[in-house]
Amino acid sequence: MPILPPNLIQQLMTSADHRSVHVPVMPREVLQWLQLTPGLTVLDGTVGAAGHSQLILKSLGDTGQLIGLDRDPMMLAIAGQKLQHEQYINYQLIRSSYAEANSVLRQLDICGVDRVVLDLGLSSDQLSDRQRGFGFDAGGPLDMRYDSHEGRPAAEI
Repeated sequence: MPILPPNLIQQLMTSADHRSVHVPVMPREVLQWLQLTPGLTVLDGTVGAAGHSQLILKSLGDTGQLIGLDRDPMMLAIAGQKLQHEQYINYQLIRSSYAEANSVLRQLDICGVDRVVLDLGLSSDQLSDRQRGFGFDAGGPLDMRYDSHEGRPAAEI
């Protein structure tokens, strides 16, 4: 369960020179359904570019906490940059699948969470980055992996 330290987030952002173009899906509706209050613990199982997470952290106040999971190290770096810019401190970003949430929470010594958010699917950032290879017409190598260190690129398969 790699927790990304701030220096690695900065290194990834510097090497990638990638800006987020993703717009969170239905942010008002997501917040309405979550019924957030200060002090809650929220798991964002697909943190992506932190669009929802930024809004969630505003609602949680200083007493709440956010655990952000994503399999994609580049998206975690983008999320980290955004959350650092907003000067939030009550969050942890972890490279992991939401399917491994129980294990992650155990390792963090967190007994449970109050709310869970899963924004499933690809993000605009992943689709628009030619080097990521998520599209056939993007002009880059066909890769289609969230984490380029796991498995084989789609082009090999």
